Amino acid sequence: MNYNKINGQHFLSMVSNANIRLENEKAYVDSLNVFPVPDGDTGTNMSMTFKAAVQEIEGMTTTSIGEVSKVMAKGALMGARGNSGVILSQIFRGIAKGLEGKEEVNAYEFALCLLEGSKSAYRAVMRPTEGTILTVIREVGEKGIEVHTDNVTEFMGKVVEIAGETLERTPDLLPQLKAANVVDSGGMGLLIILKGMFEALESGLKLAEKKAEASFEEYVAARDTHTEITFGYCTEFIILSEPDQGEFKAYLETMGDSIVYVGYDDIIKVHIHTDNPGLVLAEAGKRGELTKIKIENMREQHRNLQITEEHPVAVEKPVMPEVKEKYAFISVSMGDGIKDVFMDLGVKHVISGGQTMNPSTQDIVKAIEETNAEHIIILPNNKNIIMAANQAKDISSKDVYVIPTKTIPQGVAALTAFNLEADMETNYDALMASLETVKSGSVTYAVRDTEIDGKEIKQGDYLGLLESKIKEARTDLYGLTEDLIAAMVDEDSSSITLFYGEDVQEEEYQRFLEKLEEKYPDLDVMSVSGKQPLYYFIIAVE
Repeated sequence: MNYNKINGQHFLSMVSNANIRLENEKAYVDSLNVFPVPDGDTGTNMSMTFKAAVQEIEGMTTTSIGEVSKVMAKGALMGARGNSGVILSQIFRGIAKGLEGKEEVNAYEFALCLLEGSKSAYRAVMRPTEGTILTVIREVGEKGIEVHTDNVTEFMGKVVEIAGETLERTPDLLPQLKAANVVDSGGMGLLIILKGMFEALESGLKLAEKKAEASFEEYVAARDTHTEITFGYCTEFIILSEPDQGEFKAYLETMGDSIVYVGYDDIIKVHIHTDNPGLVLAEAGKRGELTKIKIENMREQHRNLQITEEHPVAVEKPVMPEVKEKYAFISVSMGDGIKDVFMDLGVKHVISGGQTMNPSTQDIVKAIEETNAEHIIILPNNKNIIMAANQAKDISSKDVYVIPTKTIPQGVAALTAFNLEADMETNYDALMASLETVKSGSVTYAVRDTEIDGKEIKQGDYLGLLESKIKEARTDLYGLTEDLIAAMVDEDSSSITLFYGEDVQEEEYQRFLEKLEEKYPDLDVMSVSGKQPLYYFIIAVE
C-alpha cells in the first residue's frame, strides 16, 4: 500500500510489526554470535529492548509521529539490555530527535531521521567498530537520503535493500565475522526491524503473526511471584509532567515498597507495590495526566502459580538502610555462590544477570534508586553490561560511578581494593587500577562448529577463554582447564581462585584441585562454589 506521508499511528503500527518480527527471529539472531559460546544473546537483548520500547507506546492515540517516537525512545532507553540494546535505543533516540515536533513526515524527512539515528548511535560508542550494526545504520542513513521517491513504502523497501546489502558486506569489514562465516548479529537484528517496518506499510498496517513462545520477561515475572507479598498490587504508570523535587517520591515511600521513580524530560515513570493503588493514582493525578496505567493483583498471581509450581524460588529483596551510608556498591552476577561472595565483600545490591541475561538500564536505575548512599559504585562484571550501566548513571540524579569491570574476577579485585576511609576520588583511582591486577579466565562449551583465529572448534568442545578470547578448544575438560591456568600463571602470580559452576562433578573436581595444589605449591589455590550456569569454571589469577 502506498503512503506519501506517515503519522504517529502509522509509525506505531510499523514498529509494532517490527517488534513481532524480531521476537519471532531473536533465536536466529542469537545464533549469529561470532563466539560459539552458549551466551550469544544479541537477538534476545535487542528483542527485549525493542519490546520495552513498543510497550511504552501501545494504546497511544495521538497522530503526532513526534510524540509517539519520543515516548518510544524513552521506553527503549529504559529497557535497553546489553551493548546491542543500548545502541538500538540510541538509534531510536536519534530518530525521535529528527521527528521532534512533527505531526507527519514524507519519505525524505524520514530518511533524515534515520541519518540522525545513525549519528546518535555513533556518539554513544567510544570506539565504533565497522562491520557491525553501526555500519548498517550509517549506510542506511547516508544512502537513504539519496533515494528519490514520494512513496514512504517504496522508500522503506529501498532502506531494507540498503541494509541487506550492507549486512552482507560486514564479514569483509570484520575479520572475526568472516572466520566464523556469519554476518553481524546486531546488523541482522536491525535489518529484521527495518523489514518489519516496511512490511507493515506494504500490507496496509497489518501485523505479523506472533509465535506462541513465552518470553524471558514472562518467566522472570512468574518466578518473582514466589516472594513473600507484603503489598498486594503491582502498580505502574507514567505521569506526563516534569519531575518534582522529591515530594511525590516521599509520598510513595509511605504507600508501599519496590518503588521505582524515574524522571526524564517531561515524564515520570513510576512502579510501586501497594495495597492502595487508587490512592496512589489519585495523588499522581494531581501532578499531571496519567498514562500506561497497569495494576496487577500479585497475591492472586501467587496463588495461581502455587498450584502449578512444585519448587518455588525465593527472590531476595535489598533492604533500604535507614541511615544514608557514605558508599554503596551495586554488582551484577549470576550464580548464588558468586552472589554470596559479593555480598560478603560488602555489596549492598546484587542484580541477577550476566551471560545470556543482561539487566536492562531500568533494572540498574531501580537498583540505584533503592540504594541509600552518598556515593554509589556499579560493578557490571560483563563487557556487555557496561553501556547500560553508564546509561543508568546518566539518567540518575544520584552520585554514581561505573567501574568498567568486564569479569567476575575484576569485580572481586575492585572490591578488595576499596578503602572505606578514603575519599571517592582516591577510591575511584584505586578501583580502576585494580582492574590491571587480575587475569580472568573461564571454561565453557561450544554451541556450534566454527573456526576462530585458526582454531577448528566442534560443537560440544570445551572452550578455554583468557580475557574473553578463546585460548583452548578440545574435548578434555580438566586438561584444558589445567593448560588455561598454566597460560595465566607467571612469576609474579600469588594466587589462583576457581569459581566452579553448577554442572561440575564434585568428586572429579576435588581430584583436580589437589593436582593444582601440588603443581603450584607456592601459590594460594582457592576454590569457591559459584553455582554459575553455562560456565564450568571462572578463574582468577593474581
